[in-house]
Amino acid sequence: MPLTVLVAARNEELNIARCLRALGPAERVVVVDSDSADATASIASKLGAEVVQFDYRGGYPRKRQWALENLDIQTPWVMLVDADEVVPPTLWHEISEAIARGKHDAFLVTKGFHFMGRRFRFGGFSHAAVVLFRTGRARFERVALDPADEHDMEVHERVIVEGSVGRLSTPLVHEDFKGLAAYRERHRRYAVWEANARRQFLHTGRWGDDTVAPRLFGNSQERRRFLKSIAVRMPMEPLLWFVYHYLLKLGFIEGIPGLIASLVRAKYIADVRKRVRLLRRDKSRSDDIGDGSGAA
Repeated sequence: MPLTVLVAARNEELNIARCLRALGPAERVVVVDSDSADATASIASKLGAEVVQFDYRGGYPRKRQWALENLDIQTPWVMLVDADEVVPPTLWHEISEAIARGKHDAFLVTKGFHFMGRRFRFGGFSHAAVVLFRTGRARFERVALDPADEHDMEVHERVIVEGSVGRLSTPLVHEDFKGLAAYRERHRRYAVWEANARRQFLHTGRWGDDTVAPRLFGNSQERRRFLKSIAVRMPMEPLLWFVYHYLLKLGFIEGIPGLIASLVRAKYIADVRKRVRLLRRDKSRSDDIGDGSGAA
């Protein structure tokens, strides 16, 4: 198919082979690595993928936007895949038909949530994101970044599309084989990014300089951003997220994995809110010192 797949990776030797073996229909596959300390790059090379290294220097762009800006992409379409994701054959069939029709400039695809060896049908953890688009017609949003944030890849930044956005029905398989401890550690690191973005929004009413518009009746990315803009101001937000995932979205049907996933989500939100309070307190103290009102 006339598309380039960009696979973002860092220390993904447990996931990368499964991901790459499912990318056969693509004309070009590029693994954008970050000097992995494991066998990620060598596995990718052995499986026929191009491997480029990304050296993050802070700020914008991060990994995937850097790849869009700096790689010589000749195919008319680009697809973004994480190393812990698999493109199933049915989705490839949909992609082929969508490209042939040429009706839209980009497509939302659901990232089907798998956790603790289980495919979740309930719980509301799966979400849709723009992962397929015409070359040159999309970019990652510029969400406010903490200068100390060392994430070299986009965390929850969404893709802004210049043109129309459609939706494909077959989900990606999103399943990380690095285990529960790695899953929780990833959320701890994500909380740093999320807290800074929230503090920016609460202070300015904006998530950044160039971001997805929050629209209740927009596409799923825009709707999620609208709902998040409300959720960040709600009391007892961690409890509300637990109730949403475990009860309202029937996460309890998934058994113990459903309970753990819901608890991890609630703890993540609690951690984010705690970090936001600390950031706002530190900013207030800094302003007090700056205007001379601090203690002598």
